[in-house]
Amino acid sequence: MNNLIYLDNAATTKLHTAVLDEMLPYFSENFSNPAGIYASARKSKAAIEKARAQVAAVIGATPNEIYFTSGGSESDNWAIKGVADALKTKGNHIITTKIEHHAILHTCEYLEKCGYEVTYLNVDENGVVKLDELKAAIRPTTVLISVMFANNEIGTIQPIAEIGRIAKEHGVLFHTDAVQAFGHVPMNVEDMNIDLLSASAHKFHGPKGVGFLYIRKGVKIQTYLHGGAQERGRRGSTHNVPGIIGMGKAAELAVENLVENSHKMSKLRDYLMAQIQTKIPFAKLNGHPVKRLPNNVNFCFRFIEGESLLIMLDSVGICASSGSACTSGSLDPSHVLLAIGLPHEIAHGSLRLTLSEETTKEELDYVIEKLSAIVERLRSMSPLYEDFVKEN
Repeated sequence: MNNLIYLDNAATTKLHTAVLDEMLPYFSENFSNPAGIYASARKSKAAIEKARAQVAAVIGATPNEIYFTSGGSESDNWAIKGVADALKTKGNHIITTKIEHHAILHTCEYLEKCGYEVTYLNVDENGVVKLDELKAAIRPTTVLISVMFANNEIGTIQPIAEIGRIAKEHGVLFHTDAVQAFGHVPMNVEDMNIDLLSASAHKFHGPKGVGFLYIRKGVKIQTYLHGGAQERGRRGSTHNVPGIIGMGKAAELAVENLVENSHKMSKLRDYLMAQIQTKIPFAKLNGHPVKRLPNNVNFCFRFIEGESLLIMLDSVGICASSGSACTSGSLDPSHVLLAIGLPHEIAHGSLRLTLSEETTKEELDYVIEKLSAIVERLRSMSPLYEDFVKEN
């Protein structure tokens, strides 16, 4: 077994060796700016267009509906701000949920300061959007619904096709943040009536610093990044050629192996969840028990602090997290866990373990052994747990 057991794949994934091999020539040999008209520039441009087609194929889009960005956060910002600005004469109302990534929530909060109105939908105890509340929230002034495909913390997969159908029936654009889901679960923008979709390469074994926004043909959206004619005039800035090529290759590999990888990780995920529930008392599974990402396991352990748990896991070679990588420095409990109804004192004891296709059962057995011992040790030092035991 390796000295390091990496179970934080929701934060980032290891770059696939085949992806690196595809990228390397474009750092030194074929380094030309694709905006040039000479032969080497045309080679870079052709490689970018190949990557565009590779990405589009995963979601059932056409290549000219894919726009390259710096990652998921930029894609989310562009989708929300771009649509809001383009359709401001039609309406000023946006619908999203209370469990979105902060790239969505903070963007919506910014727009509220600019005069827009935002409805933040509740979710049930498993983190699933309530479709009746979604329908009731739609107004004549609603221009956009944004609901993430799968939650980055608790792994719950939303009823995306149903949400897309509701949006289409009401003539409202539908955006989904698919950063955690792309390459891990099947998706098709036509079948699901998705108008805009965000993704980021480093979540599916591609490089960091590159992502894309799918924009359905005909959707009105303002340019987000000005400065050049790149991306058909919609997103200025010199192309990150190696990154884009790497993302294209990673997308191709992801869809080729999606069924096999999903089956393997789901089996290991269910094994890990069952072992934790069996061997560690007062452990609560967060997220939908079935409709969840194949690699996501999220628990809260009563009477302990998640930060202490992570530090002690790290000391025995286990990399994990308590929630979103983008809020790892916050002392506040997860907004996602609070939204599914957990009290603060329980939400503080959260642990997210996210697998990859390289994760083994032997590694998980080691994790379960160490996790059980660490939880027991931390509880032995907790006056709250001591009082609980005395009272019960």
